[in-house]
Amino acid sequence: MKKHKLKKRVLILVLVGILFTTYSFKSNFFEVAKQIEIYTTLFKELNMYYISEINPAEITNKAIKNTLKGLDPYTVFYNEQDVETAKISREGSYGGIGISVYYVATGIQISSIRKGYSADKAGLKAGDIIVSVDKQSLKNMESAQLSMFLKGTPGSKIVLEVVRQGILLTKEVTRDRIVVDAVPFAEMIDEETGYIALTRFNDKASSQVKKAYRKLKKEGMTNLIFDLRANPGGSLLESIRISNFFLPKGKKIVSTKAKIKKWSTIYNSKNSPLDLEIPLVVLINERSASAAEIVSGALQDYDRAVIMGKRSFGKGLVQRYRKLMYGTQLKLTISKYYTPSGRCIQELDYENRDAKTGKVPKFSDTAIHAFKTENGRTVFDGGGIKPDIEIKTSIANASTKALLKSKAIFNFATQYFYENSKIDSLVDFNFKNSDFYKFTNYLKSDTTFVTLQEALFKKAFLASKGSAISRAYPKIKVELFDDKIIEISKNKDLILARIKTEILERFFYMEGVYQYHLMNDRMISEALVLLRNKDIYSRVLLDN
Repeated sequence: MKKHKLKKRVLILVLVGILFTTYSFKSNFFEVAKQIEIYTTLFKELNMYYISEINPAEITNKAIKNTLKGLDPYTVFYNEQDVETAKISREGSYGGIGISVYYVATGIQISSIRKGYSADKAGLKAGDIIVSVDKQSLKNMESAQLSMFLKGTPGSKIVLEVVRQGILLTKEVTRDRIVVDAVPFAEMIDEETGYIALTRFNDKASSQVKKAYRKLKKEGMTNLIFDLRANPGGSLLESIRISNFFLPKGKKIVSTKAKIKKWSTIYNSKNSPLDLEIPLVVLINERSASAAEIVSGALQDYDRAVIMGKRSFGKGLVQRYRKLMYGTQLKLTISKYYTPSGRCIQELDYENRDAKTGKVPKFSDTAIHAFKTENGRTVFDGGGIKPDIEIKTSIANASTKALLKSKAIFNFATQYFYENSKIDSLVDFNFKNSDFYKFTNYLKSDTTFVTLQEALFKKAFLASKGSAISRAYPKIKVELFDDKIIEISKNKDLILARIKTEILERFFYMEGVYQYHLMNDRMISEALVLLRNKDIYSRVLLDN
């Protein structure tokens, strides 16, 4: 009898739960439908009665972007053109001429040239501005329009008008099939140590890493430096495959926790590894994110590699693409990921963004939890992957951040290229600390690097012509310039590294940049020293 009553109570509770869940779902669905209907009726009224013609696509695009603005920055709406661009990023190939670009008012400015592709063969250079394609002027076009002009069917020809250092040139270029390499460089540093740079986790990442590893192994590699610096991430599945190269089959690589149960998953390694023994150093920095953090986190948790460099970015969120109407897509955050030890390394807490200021708090500023690696070493969550061996550099201040976001270094490198027509070899190149003065002197004529203080004073000057402020402005302007030079000089190491990369790429392509780094990069040198001392290497992985 008691059992019967207990069963009856359980059944009632289940029914109540189902009814409550159903009501909640219906209530939520009604609210969504209600808001969509409000927007639809508002849109119709605008289109029908607003005094001027409206652009429906533009208004909808802005409305959607504003809707997503309060969420995390990885939840993004893609129109039809954006979908194609995202597809290229994932698949790693497209029809084009082999350049990276900036979009400017006069057209398309070339930011870099890929070696061996049609733009390179036609003699185009970084800094050139494409002002017309097949006699179609590109002046004052939107970036979405500009991005379409150079892409197309491999083998098709286009005629470009290009402005170089004030001179107009005409170039006929044939589109190629452009392959975006996930591994742009893999070479032996010395007789024992190989180096592989992985710059993105596109669909070709794991196959290219495997190919590079086998190539270096044939050349005698017994140690490996795996460079994930400035790798923004990409495919979750590719990060699992690459982790599996150095971890046994059946190991948990990463787990995800989502609102939707089917998206909460444990991902284990499924294949036989490439190498479980080779001493491995993984390089990371503050721009290593997402899939790069999954790989470095898994290898750290199993004590399989020494992680060296700077604390990584801290992106512990997973996104998935969802198809929408008319060829558009939504990329949205569906889950958080956790390393094998249980760490979520997400740094920014978007759910608790300050409603007034928009400031996003950091998890690392509040509660940080300790976890254990397989060997019992202590590691922490929140704020990215902390390296086992930290290589310190100066921390970019506000002025330096503004400089690095501007085109000032790019423009300086363009000028340097045309003033120094030849560098015979990488060994001959030496942009010294004393040359930093040449750069700061160049900034006197640059208009792209503007600090917040300079912008505010200029605004005040323009608003107060004829006043005491406008008369004092020339002197204030000089003092503000001197102040920003003092500030960026505190980060000379960061700025010189960027300048050298920009200049070397002009003369020797990215291949030359990597070759120069093998000889001169401090972090690579530190990794080499560690790998040559097996006792210290082992001690790092065993030290509690």
